[in-house]
Amino acid sequence: MGSEGPSVVTVHVTGFKKFIGVPENPTEKIVSNLQSYMEKKGLPKSVVRGSCTVLEVAGQGALGTLYEVLESAISDRKEGSQIIWIHFGVSGGLPRFALENQAVNDATFACPDELGWKPQRVPIVPSDGNISQIRKTTLPVNELVKMLRKIGHDVMRSDDADRFVCNYVYYHSLRFAEEHGIKSLFVHVPLFSTIDEAVQMHFVASLLEAVASLN
Repeated sequence: MGSEGPSVVTVHVTGFKKFIGVPENPTEKIVSNLQSYMEKKGLPKSVVRGSCTVLEVAGQGALGTLYEVLESAISDRKEGSQIIWIHFGVSGGLPRFALENQAVNDATFACPDELGWKPQRVPIVPSDGNISQIRKTTLPVNELVKMLRKIGHDVMRSDDADRFVCNYVYYHSLRFAEEHGIKSLFVHVPLFSTIDEAVQMHFVASLLEAVASLN
């Protein structure tokens, strides 16, 4: 009986399409180009790149698609492998990358989503309780921030994923992750005009490696 070595980690990612005020969403480009970028760069042996999905910037109206991609990862799960979801969203005023530590059970949209929904102080999942209910990622955000800073990335921990679609998706993903014994993380990125595409792709590749190294 030899040593088993590191367990295999399958990382699935999502980004968002463009929306009002953001004519080019960097996360759409990041997710669309991730496969070819990682093929050139090479993934660590313990990492498998799973699905790459671009979501509508919508809450309730996009839930069906969100749960389809979440559930497909579970149905394709290999025995002994671990699954991690990383969701990317853009924050226009953000000067650096932000790893979101938690999501709040509160849908209070400052403007309508792309399907015209504009909830105010509505629980995302009513059966979870009121809008102050919080779900946290089980990934060690502080440790990840430290690892990424050490290799030169401008990144911080955040405890506020806003109350728009990013928080909405993250809350559902964290709930799903808890129910199925997997992990979920939401990452806010700046516009390409703030941090250019090449640097952002390098950051995403570094994040995938850092997350996988924790297992």
